Formats: sequence, C-alpha cells, structure tokens
Amino acid sequence: MSPEITSVIDGINVTMNAGGMNTINIVLAFVMYGVALGIKPKMFAEVFKNPKSLIIGMCCQLILLPLLTFLLALAFGHWISWTMALGMILVASCPGGNISNFMSSLSKANIELSVSLTAVSTALAVLMTPFNFWLYGNLYLHFAEIAGDVPQLAIPLWDVFKTIFILLGIPLTLGILTARYLPKVAEKMKKPMQWFSIIFFVAMVVLSFMGNIEAFLKSIQYIFLVVLIHNLLALSIGFGMGSAFKVPKKDRRTLTIETGIQNSGLGLVLLLGTNLFAGFPPHGGTLVITAWWGVWHIISGLTVSTIFNRYEFRKAKKNG
Repeated sequence: MSPEITSVIDGINVTMNAGGMNTINIVLAFVMYGVALGIKPKMFAEVFKNPKSLIIGMCCQLILLPLLTFLLALAFGHWISWTMALGMILVASCPGGNISNFMSSLSKANIELSVSLTAVSTALAVLMTPFNFWLYGNLYLHFAEIAGDVPQLAIPLWDVFKTIFILLGIPLTLGILTARYLPKVAEKMKKPMQWFSIIFFVAMVVLSFMGNIEAFLKSIQYIFLVVLIHNLLALSIGFGMGSAFKVPKKDRRTLTIETGIQNSGLGLVLLLGTNLFAGFPPHGGTLVITAWWGVWHIISGLTVSTIFNRYEFRKAKKNG
C-alpha cells in the first residue's frame, strides 16, 4: 500500500457529538436486548451437558482469533498501516456479533450452541475485549517495523469496562428475563430485532462516513482486501477447529459462523465513545477497518449460511 493511500485512510476523521453517541449507545443496547430474547436457561443445560463444542468455540473466539489476527497483521507488513492493524486486532477482541444467531438459524446449525456462545462471549467481553486489545495491540506495536514515534497503547480499563457492561451486560440480563417471564412477547420481537440490527449497523456506518465519502471510496479496494482476508481467517478458524476435533456438522457450522461474525458495532462505540486511545486520538485506519468489517461480515455470513443451507437441502432431497 502506497504512503499516499495510507495517508488518505488515516486522514478519514469520524466524530460524534454527545447526542449522536447517546443515540448509538441506546440503539446498540436495544440490539443486544433483542439478541438476548432468544436465550433460554434450558438451552444452556443442553449445551453444558456436552460442553466440547462450547469450549472449542470459546477457544476460537477468545484465544485463537486475536492471536492469529496479530500474526496476520505482522504478515501484512508495510502493506497496511499500524492503525489498520489495530483495527483488525480490535475487531478480533470483540465478542460474537449480534446477528450470528440469525445466521446460524439460516445455516441449519446448532442454534442452542450459537446462542450459548454469543451469551458467554458477550459476558466475558467485559474483561476479555480490553485485555486482548491491550495485549496484542502492544505486541504488534512492539514487533512491527513502524516508522516514526508510536506511543504505547494504554487502555482506560474502567472506561471500557463501564461501556461494555452498560451496552452488553444490562441488555443481556433484561433480554433473558423477558424470555423467561414473557416468552410470547420475546418470540414476537425476536426476528424483527434481528433484521433491525443489520439495518442499524449499515446505517451507522453510512452516517459515520458521509463526511468522508470521497476518501472512503478512494481507499475501499485496499480496505476490502484486508477485511476479506481477515474474515476468511476467522471463518476458517471456526470450521478448521470444528473439523479437527470432529464435532457434529451442525456444531461445526455454528463454530464457523460464531467465529466469523464479530460485534464490530461495539468496536466502533469503543472508538468513538471512549478514550480508548489514551496516548493518541482514533485514526482513520482503525475506524475504517472496524466499520467495514461490520458491513462485510453480514455479506460473508449470509453467503456462508446460504452455502450450508443449500448443502442441507440437497442432502435432504437426495435422502428423501
């Protein structure tokens, strides 16, 4: 990637006033509430009876994806800027995305496992998201050959912890309680909320970058390729680990979807709504990678889900 393109990407500036950020925070919390509407305690009972796939999924999301993302960013070398690398690491540090359950349903995958993985990774995100971003972000800044003076990445833990807890922890709890005590209401709201989450994220990205549309279009081909490779890595981790440990096919599909769909909406909120970069302001590269990931994983998730669905359909037709 040429210095000119790097400069264009890092020159993209997205700012949100207090009102805008409050709106995004409220809507994201509402989206997470919608995710939790599909969570029922009995689901956990079934998954925890045979926790092999759940443990593999947690390993994929919390350990392998951040680690291999760090190595991929190093492998890209000077082709990407260090700000883009931090965007990749931030996305990999976020919990599973809020549309993964919808994708798993479309894939004819193990829905109970999908919901359990989303719930557990979201609950652990309060600690694991800031920790993984701090760890691999600093490792990247240390080992990558970066020209110029780059300050150490210091994460404001309390600020990030508070944001994640409010945006994920509280809505998750309220959604589970609604599913438990108002099951008919939860069932009616569940599917509309899934579609709403997709529309919300795309709208959030479009609105965020409207003032930088020319620069965004000029650099999209480079951003597209970086995110494509990174997302393929994430999908491959889930599918590969599921195949290596010989879990059932439905579980393997779930692991693929859950690892490949990340909550990049949370990443954007952390970038725009907290002092995540304590020593330096958010840079365009980090923002653009995080934002485009959120758009692309919807496309890739639907594509992979359709492939799984068609495979199941052909199999059923052959056997029927």
